[in-house]
Amino acid sequence: MDTNKNQDTQTVNNGVGSPPVRTQFLIFTLFGEYILERGGKVWTSDLLALMGLLDVSERAVRSALSRMTRKGWITTHKQGRRSQYSLTARGQALLERGHSRIFEPIITDWDGQWHLVVYSLPEEQRNTRHALRTQLAWLGYGSLAPGTWISAHDRADELSITIVELGIESFVEMFSGTFQGNSSIQDLVNRCWDLPALEAQYQDFMTAFQPEYMECRGGGNGKESLDPQTCFVRLFWLTHQFQSFPLKDPNLPTSLLPADWAGTEARRLFDDYHRLLSRYANQFVDEVIADSEAQAK
Repeated sequence: MDTNKNQDTQTVNNGVGSPPVRTQFLIFTLFGEYILERGGKVWTSDLLALMGLLDVSERAVRSALSRMTRKGWITTHKQGRRSQYSLTARGQALLERGHSRIFEPIITDWDGQWHLVVYSLPEEQRNTRHALRTQLAWLGYGSLAPGTWISAHDRADELSITIVELGIESFVEMFSGTFQGNSSIQDLVNRCWDLPALEAQYQDFMTAFQPEYMECRGGGNGKESLDPQTCFVRLFWLTHQFQSFPLKDPNLPTSLLPADWAGTEARRLFDDYHRLLSRYANQFVDEVIADSEAQAK
């Protein structure tokens, strides 16, 4: 692995192919999956050891950590000869919101209400506009028309946090109501979300992870597959690959989805495989941290 050409992007062995991945995103995944529930703090040596098991070099990790510190996501402090990284309040809020969206259950009930967001930002605030669009997509809104996004779910409370953070309260309005158009609701859905493309990505996810899930569940070489270190690596890549779906999947009520929607099966696979790996993966992380503490004494 050559990290000299680009300290921010690496090709790593993620088990489902090796596209370039920004090291910062990998660190966020590690914090979200393992460190957040352990108080949001990790010794630098432990962080480097865990990232090393994911084929990420120390040089790339340190470079990304420096950038994340400058951006205010994490902070560092020394304790004797050791240093520790901690999530800032901003970083913790980001990961907690992400965790809530990634593990959000499939929504079956729907009251028929659509929730609209309408905004108009001046051209000099195009970066802010991009940030708003990104958050709207993350929350499951779809673009109906320029400056108009809709969702089948009431995300007003979550979206209001972003609106306040961006300082654009006077540029955004929110409404709720029923669809009264001449086209069908399915036509409306198709205008706002590319469900066929999303379904194809869910199929790719299942193709990548279903075989190893079946192996770990007890078929084939199951006992070896539940080795704690292997489970740590597999759980990391499982979460890392799945966490991109909330940015594309609005979690529409089942009544608005095609029959035999692949997202349902993919979600079930993620939940079941995550549950199977978690016990052993977390056992491994606890052992790494305990060993580090013992060596420091």
